[in-house]
Amino acid sequence: MYSFQPAQPQSTQTIPAPRTFQRVSVNIAGRLMLASHEEFPCTVLDMSPGDVTFACVGRPAVGERVIAYLDHIGRLEGAATGLSNNGFAMAIAATERKREKLAAQLTWIANKHELGLPEDRRHDRLTPRNTRCEIALDDGRRYACRIMDLSLSGAAIDIDIRPAIGTSVRLGNMRGRVVRHFMEGVAIEFNSVQSREALTEFL
Repeated sequence: MYSFQPAQPQSTQTIPAPRTFQRVSVNIAGRLMLASHEEFPCTVLDMSPGDVTFACVGRPAVGERVIAYLDHIGRLEGAATGLSNNGFAMAIAATERKREKLAAQLTWIANKHELGLPEDRRHDRLTPRNTRCEIALDDGRRYACRIMDLSLSGAAIDIDIRPAIGTSVRLGNMRGRVVRHFMEGVAIEFNSVQSREALTEFL
């Protein structure tokens, strides 16, 4: 099984990048934004708590700041360190605590198939038929949004504003709170697990 310990320096590298942790091959989808604010879909090819290699049609300049939002990982940012034929490498800017969390996430991703572990998801995702909705804040303000991802315990919504994490909101008839920000919007955790019947207005 994988564990993320400091790797020995390698004499040759396809992409020159500082490497202080062992990388592991993964296949993680996501989206990234370059300094120009252009957004592109991307796939992570390999990754460690210190750096990551993307396959992506968007190409930053070396040293350019990049922000990515990755499935199962969340938000990452850093600076491009080199280009390859189909993408680029990025050094991850993170606190020590963030790197420890990232190492745990990567260990789970790298080992779950070997161990036969299920996906780390409390409730199955549902496919909303009606994605247009609005959220309401406690002060009465309302904002149009689009449902990107929906389950019995929460939703990810595409929205222009970013209410602070912990803000109470109402999505349709369901009350919850903002638990995460990402590139396109916010994630909401419902105050209680919903029934499928409660979600019929979206399904």
